[in-house]
Amino acid sequence: MKYRKLGDSDLEVSEISLGSWLTYGVGVEADKARACLDAAFDVGINFIDTANIYGRGAAETFLGNALKSRPRDSYILATKLYFPMTDTDFGLSRAQVEKQLDASLRRLQTDYVDLYQCHRYDSGTPLEETMEALTRAVESGKTRYIGFSEWPAEKIREAIDLSASRGFAKFVSSQPQYSLVWREPEEEVIPLCAANGISQIVWSPLGQGVLTGKYDPDRPPPPGTRATSEEMGGFIDRLMQPSLLRAVQRLKPIAEEAGLTLPQFALAWVLREPNVASAITGASRPEQVRENAHSSGLIVDTQLFLRAEAIIEEALAQVEPV
Repeated sequence: MKYRKLGDSDLEVSEISLGSWLTYGVGVEADKARACLDAAFDVGINFIDTANIYGRGAAETFLGNALKSRPRDSYILATKLYFPMTDTDFGLSRAQVEKQLDASLRRLQTDYVDLYQCHRYDSGTPLEETMEALTRAVESGKTRYIGFSEWPAEKIREAIDLSASRGFAKFVSSQPQYSLVWREPEEEVIPLCAANGISQIVWSPLGQGVLTGKYDPDRPPPPGTRATSEEMGGFIDRLMQPSLLRAVQRLKPIAEEAGLTLPQFALAWVLREPNVASAITGASRPEQVRENAHSSGLIVDTQLFLRAEAIIEEALAQVEPV
């Protein structure tokens, strides 16, 4: 496993990390989830990502129980806030930052997280209030660093300027969706972040499993996959269109030319971007964790990536909005 520096922090995160969205505490049984976590540590994954909203606290609770026997300095732990935990508990106000961070720490059974992230931008709270609250969280020792997920570029710029002018804590991470089938961050977010000491820790680098090639465009999704799961399949419809699934099948020979499985090839594609510190992967089986981990440190012929990009771009042009 290779490691990359997370923005302007002293954190060295594994290139492949383990996420818990829609899986741990929700869609994956506890014993299987523990097996995945154990496999992650075995292959050198040190970065674990979660959020308070995942299972309304269930993912954090699972991780708190599963990690409590491990030395706290043996892993880097990240969580998030923003989405509604109750009818009145949501957003990025000063009160919510304090309340939700304390609640997350209780569920995670730890005194601090390494990275506390704003899960989305809160247009209902002044950015200055949010930045001040996050700075207090850092100064209190409850989080070492701060980050954000899916913020628009103009708000990232505004936060950078506020940190410089007011002495607020600086963001060190951005968590966008990014993969061969979703390249939007390349336009503004990645260049802006790269110029300001902010790394990407990307979610859904395998396109919610579509880039594994397991979905045949001419057959129903295999039983037990995300596309068949009521708990885990709610966001995959856009990617399950036949034209895109056929294009993904055309990537398999290209991956084979690189000597890789398709998931490894797709993860290596994400990691080709220097501003990406880590690719967050979900897993329901330990063998998935081990396969994903082999994507770290790979050197792949750029021409193979370019061929893959051309195939996917052509298919995405035909995808109907969902």
